[in-house]
Amino acid sequence: MDVYRFWTYQPTAQVAAVANRAGMNDSGKFAFYATHPSLEGTQKFNEYCNRQEEGTAILGCYTNDRIYVYDVQDKRFDGIQEVTASHEMLHAVYQRLSDSDRTKVNGLVEKEYQKLSSDPSFAERMAFYARTEPGERDNELHSIIGTEVAAISPELEQHYAKYFKNRSQVLTLFQGYNQLFLAVDKKTKALETQLDELTKKINTDTEVYNSTFKTLDRDIENFNRNAESGVFTSPVAFKKERDALVRRVADLEKMRSSIDAINTQYEAIRKEYNDTVTVSNNLYKSIDSTLAPAPSVK
Repeated sequence: MDVYRFWTYQPTAQVAAVANRAGMNDSGKFAFYATHPSLEGTQKFNEYCNRQEEGTAILGCYTNDRIYVYDVQDKRFDGIQEVTASHEMLHAVYQRLSDSDRTKVNGLVEKEYQKLSSDPSFAERMAFYARTEPGERDNELHSIIGTEVAAISPELEQHYAKYFKNRSQVLTLFQGYNQLFLAVDKKTKALETQLDELTKKINTDTEVYNSTFKTLDRDIENFNRNAESGVFTSPVAFKKERDALVRRVADLEKMRSSIDAINTQYEAIRKEYNDTVTVSNNLYKSIDSTLAPAPSVK
């Protein structure tokens, strides 16, 4: 059936370019073309590929022995179609493995998973697949590792070499656009850490300021009451206590100014954080097939 489907399929120039740029060899192209792959715009793609969870972007799917790839137009994501196509092609390959070969491949990808599972983002991604595609972990690992992970065992590399002329081509494409997400994510987390630290400092310093203010206010009231009642026996004693209170007032004012400065810093970082989140949201929106572009008027 695969042979028949391969020979009855004529890839478009765009599909053929995707397969070539991804570095698929003849066997990889055979597995890819046998699924009659197509690059689809928003409307058609959403008819074929269903979103599994809100807030997640679907870039491709392998369903009913067909591969569909979302035709991402954003130039910042150069290579994303090739990586997605390769990912789905490896799903088709996995489905066609014999029981013995699949058992062997499962063991190899599980060993790689042990190296990757300590990465929180990777663990979160696999948890998503566990929720949306239970029982398909090794299938997903087979596609993810093959298109995104450079350092793998020689045995697994030999397996992927059956379908890629040079797997580094698809890895380079993945690393290119993935750097966008990594850079934004790294900046977001760094800003979050700064905001958390500043919040703690503001709260601590404000608590100290309020406590110091109450004590100083009480001491000033006592000083004024003593001055009015003639407690001070000499001008020297009066001036000494008054000067001490003046210094404490000045120190308190410095503390307030410091807190104001930290609040100003916090607001500046909060704005930068919000701007970064906006950039991140826009990146994800640009690859979200459910957000159809506005229709044009001719």
